[in-house]
Amino acid sequence: MLRRMSEDTRDFPLARHLGMSTRVTARGGAEATLRVTDALLNPHGSVHGAVLFAMVDTAMGAATMSVLTGDSRCASADLQLRFCRPVFAGPLVARAQVLRAGKRLVHLEAKVTDEEGHLVSFGTGAFAVIPGEISTG
Repeated sequence: MLRRMSEDTRDFPLARHLGMSTRVTARGGAEATLRVTDALLNPHGSVHGAVLFAMVDTAMGAATMSVLTGDSRCASADLQLRFCRPVFAGPLVARAQVLRAGKRLVHLEAKVTDEEGHLVSFGTGAFAVIPGEISTG
């Protein structure tokens, strides 16, 4: 069963600030999209790397949530991102896919592409699984 993303997962302050939207595309898959604005550019006129990182991190989090059960949540444990080419305008899409989902870690990969399909950046990551109910005794 595909886990539904909660409203706060798709709409949180950073996403609103960046103009980013997120959606689950399939069980274990998700994407984050945004349109480049001047506010997202670095001093050299290209999209700041932190924007690309936020897109990948958010898409990976949504993909992870789509494979979890019950009240479990997730948190970024490790994320490595490589930058392939600068981008100056247009829409961007980060597509994340779960590679392996374990009890404690979910391993993923993601790619960010521009509107022409050029690879802008790619990365791998692991998300920690946080149980919904933690017993204290």
